[in-house]
Amino acid sequence: MNASERIDALIASITDWRGETFAEMRKIILAADGEIVEEWKYMGSPVWYRDGMIAVANAHKGKVKLTFANGASLPDPGKLFNASLEGNARRAIDFFEGDTIDAQALQDLVRAAIAINQAKSKKKTAG
Repeated sequence: MNASERIDALIASITDWRGETFAEMRKIILAADGEIVEEWKYMGSPVWYRDGMIAVANAHKGKVKLTFANGASLPDPGKLFNASLEGNARRAIDFFEGDTIDAQALQDLVRAAIAINQAKSKKKTAG
């Protein structure tokens, strides 16, 4: 089973609102950029990459958490980040039952994360 199939299976196994939220979040992330790659890491977590890690997601009791690897460096005009705000690198979005996902703001965060990854990889190749 490849990573995308494992993520499909994970989403299918979450039979409450968190499964629907997870599926919608995933669809929005993948639509942000056609070159995003899905991985299955950290003992069973979906992770999205493009030129470096973008974000990792988990379904927890009562919420779905999306953690951006370089979230502290991302502009967040949509004010999506609401968790892990004290970290030096990561920032997270906790989605709760009844929350509506702001697709445009989430895609903007994903694209900003990709831009940071690409800037970092250019520095490595230039240095």
